[in-house]
Amino acid sequence: MDVIIVGGGASGLTAGIVLARRGFKVTIIERNNKCGKKILLTGNGRANYWNELQSIDKYHSKDIRLGEQIWLNGKDKVLPFLDSLGLVSKVINGYYYPYSNQAVSLLNVLLNTAHNLKVNFVLDEYVVDIKKEDKFVVKTTKNVYTAKKVILATGGKAASKTGSDGNGYNLAQSLGHSLVEVLPSLVQLKGQDNFYKDWAGVRSEVVLKLKENDKVIKSEHGEVQFTDYGLSGICTFNLSGLVAKGLVQKKKEVIEINFVPWFKGNIDDFIAFMDEQEQKLNKYNLSNILEGFLNYKIVNLVLKLAKVPVDVKWSDVDKRGLAKMILSFPFLVAGTNDFDSAQVCSGGIPLTEINVKTMESLKVKSLYLIGEIVDVDGDCGGYNLGFAWMSGILAGESISND
Repeated sequence: MDVIIVGGGASGLTAGIVLARRGFKVTIIERNNKCGKKILLTGNGRANYWNELQSIDKYHSKDIRLGEQIWLNGKDKVLPFLDSLGLVSKVINGYYYPYSNQAVSLLNVLLNTAHNLKVNFVLDEYVVDIKKEDKFVVKTTKNVYTAKKVILATGGKAASKTGSDGNGYNLAQSLGHSLVEVLPSLVQLKGQDNFYKDWAGVRSEVVLKLKENDKVIKSEHGEVQFTDYGLSGICTFNLSGLVAKGLVQKKKEVIEINFVPWFKGNIDDFIAFMDEQEQKLNKYNLSNILEGFLNYKIVNLVLKLAKVPVDVKWSDVDKRGLAKMILSFPFLVAGTNDFDSAQVCSGGIPLTEINVKTMESLKVKSLYLIGEIVDVDGDCGGYNLGFAWMSGILAGESISND
C-alpha cells in the first residue's frame, strides 16, 4: 500500500480522503471497532466542527509562531473540503454545526466519502510498533503491514474511552521524536477550599481572570458551572490549559470571579450602585438586594465567607470588602481534573520537529504527524477539530508518490 494512517479520527479520515482523491492506496488502522468515536462526543453530540472567528490566539503551542504557519496554510481549505463531502452547515453565533444538529452526520459524510474512494479500513487492531526500513513496517496486535508513507493520527491522551491512550506519543518517540509535556486541557478545575458544596449546581454568567503569580494573563467572559470541587464550563476550559502548565512550573494560579459582568465600573462605582439600591429598596436587607441580581446560593456563600448575617443592612457592613468579593472573588486553584475528563491535551510532538508546510517529520522521512498528537491545542468552539481538518488536509495534499 502507499500510505498507512494510524488512527481513524477527524485528522486521519481527512488525510485519507484527500490522499484517496489523489489516487493513493490508503489504509487506515483504527484500534476501535469503528472510526470517529471522539467526533461523536464533540459539541455535546452536536459536533461544533469550525468557528468563523478564526484567529491564531485561539490556538496554543510552545512554538505558536510555527503553529501559525499551519493555520495560515490550512484555514481557507477547511470549509471547501467539508462542503465537498456534502455536509450542510448551521452557523449559530459563528459556531458551525451539521444542519441535522447531530455529530453522527459529520462522521457519516467522512466515512461515506472514504468508503466510496476505496479507502481500506482495518478495525480492532492496535499498532504496537513502527520501524523504518526500505519501507515502513507497521506491527499491530494481529498483523504486520508495510507502506511507503505513514501518518500518525492517533490523538492524544484525553477521553480514553474513545481510544486515546497516548500510544501515538510512544510510537513517535520510538522513531526519534521528543515530547512537549502532555497535560489535560479543556478540563474542569479543582479548588483548594472546602466551601464548594455551597455553590454546587449554580450556572452563572461571569468574568474569570486568571492570575499567575499575581499577574493577570488571560480573561474569559461567559457561563460557568459551579461544582462541588470547583469550576467547569467553557470559560473554565479555555483557561485550564494555561493553568495546567503553570501548576507544573510551580506557579501560583488564582482565578478571580466577577459575579456581575454586566456592571461596568470599579469598586467605588459598585458601592454607589448598592447605596442607590438600598435607598430604593429601603425595607430590604442586604440579602434581599443581592438576590435581585445574584443566585441565592452565591449570595449565601459570599455573606457566609464575609461573616455577614443574612438579615443585615448594606449600610452596616464593610462595603469595600464585600464589593471586592463580588467583583473579584478569589478561586485558589489546586489542580485540574484528569485526562479522562479532558476534551483535549496540550503538549505533544514539538512543531520544531515537523515541517509545518507539509506536516512531515523532520526526523524521519515520509513520516507525517497530524491532529492532537502534535503540540497544538485550541479553545472551545470548534478550534480543535479545526486543527484536525487543517493538519489532515496539509498532509494529504503534500505527500508525493516517490
